[in-house]
Amino acid sequence: MIDKCPGQDDRNIKAEIIECPDCGYKVEIFSDEIKVKCPRCKNLACRERLPSCIDWCKFAKECIGEEKWKQLKGGGAKDQ
Repeated sequence: MIDKCPGQDDRNIKAEIIECPDCGYKVEIFSDEIKVKCPRCKNLACRERLPSCIDWCKFAKECIGEEKWKQLKGGGAKDQ
């Protein structure tokens, strides 16, 4: 795994609130996440995913690790 992606600076990660689609609870999600488990109903709350470097960078899997890469690409993702 690469120490740090040159395009990602942890200081730029931001929190926002999205609504759980199942129970309406306001869930905190960070800008580097696309889904979180709702603390109230335990179902997944997902943000609308925008294209990122994992979609085009040939080093993405190495950079973020295979498990995280699979989660983001939708192949055999584990719940968070």
